[in-house]
Amino acid sequence: MSLGDDHESSGGYGGTGQTRTRLPDSGDAFGDPRRRSSRSLVTVVGVVVLLIAAIAFANRGDGDTESSGSGSDKAESSATAPTGKQPVKSKTGDIATGYAHTEQGAQSAATNYGIALGSADMYNLEKRHAIVNTVYAPDVAATQLPEFDQVYSKESFLEKLGLSKDGAAPSGQTFVSRVVPVGTKVTSYNNSTASVALWYTSLFGLSGEGSKNPVTESWYTTTYQLKWVDGDWKVTGFTQKDGPVPVGRDQRASTSEDMSKAVEEYGGFTYAR
Repeated sequence: MSLGDDHESSGGYGGTGQTRTRLPDSGDAFGDPRRRSSRSLVTVVGVVVLLIAAIAFANRGDGDTESSGSGSDKAESSATAPTGKQPVKSKTGDIATGYAHTEQGAQSAATNYGIALGSADMYNLEKRHAIVNTVYAPDVAATQLPEFDQVYSKESFLEKLGLSKDGAAPSGQTFVSRVVPVGTKVTSYNNSTASVALWYTSLFGLSGEGSKNPVTESWYTTTYQLKWVDGDWKVTGFTQKDGPVPVGRDQRASTSEDMSKAVEEYGGFTYAR
């Protein structure tokens, strides 16, 4: 979840279309040929390095394993990958619900709930109430709603973001608040409760002509406390910290027009294992 620099204290969250190809400006695409050759060489070397690493990883299980260590010195990891089991049984509004009473079900719930809590819909009163009442345990939602309303409905906060009192973006601009999960980790689990850490990147800001808050990227890990309630996993609380944050590449930022079109044309996913 990310609400920009002002969000850490709030604790709140949250298509298909044609692909638009944008050619680079002439200065980048057709400039100094030495620059192009250098970039091509870097790309080739990068592909070769990745290929070698992939082969080494694939062969790691073959032959002797002396270099792998005892195993007890390293934390075990579990790939966030499909299992073949049906992970989500139904939906409540636009939010997937009805998760399996398993560790994987808890991971799916935490991920999809994190997406909803980090969405732009949290800035609209009616949609915010629907989200909170869906993802939180009923007794917790009753106490959380007033707190969320106090934060998200504060006119000074919305005005600083450039939004109206109902969370709408100015004419000609698009409000972007989207969580993009990278992976999950179960930190504790029993028959009635679970703790799931969600690592993700978030996009947040206003895209469009004249925006004073352009869309930026941030990285966070949010750990959700879940409880098994009435046949489904529900949130009871969470904690958030920055990172892990990767090193940025030298890619040029897209124009506000391209960013707005991408957000409108590319819908999000339902994440599940």
